Amino acid sequence: MNNAIDLHQKLALIADHWHPRVIAELNDIQFKVVKFEGDFVWHKHDDTDEAFLVIQGEMIVEFRDRVVRVGEGQLFVVPKGIEHITRAERECHALIIEPRGVVNTGEAGGELTAPLDDWI
Repeated sequence: MNNAIDLHQKLALIADHWHPRVIAELNDIQFKVVKFEGDFVWHKHDDTDEAFLVIQGEMIVEFRDRVVRVGEGQLFVVPKGIEHITRAERECHALIIEPRGVVNTGEAGGELTAPLDDWI
């Protein structure tokens, strides 16, 4: 990897929502770009935290007892083992930072489950 990674250029290559694409790795941590719109699924990750950095727009992280709005330029970490759902009222672009091998839908599965290690 000899060049800087342009997040906006990588996001421009993505047409679908809720399908994270890996753009870099640091040890066992993956950096993934994704576009959100609408509702995801209720899920949790028992073994890892999950970090979201909003690049454009706004996302909502809802827990059973509260709602967190994450705006452009803001970072939010979902603690491991905590059930949550992500939403975006309008298209949102984000960077997800999490260990390699994390399934985006956790144990919930379903049609929004993205393939692992899908690089762009």
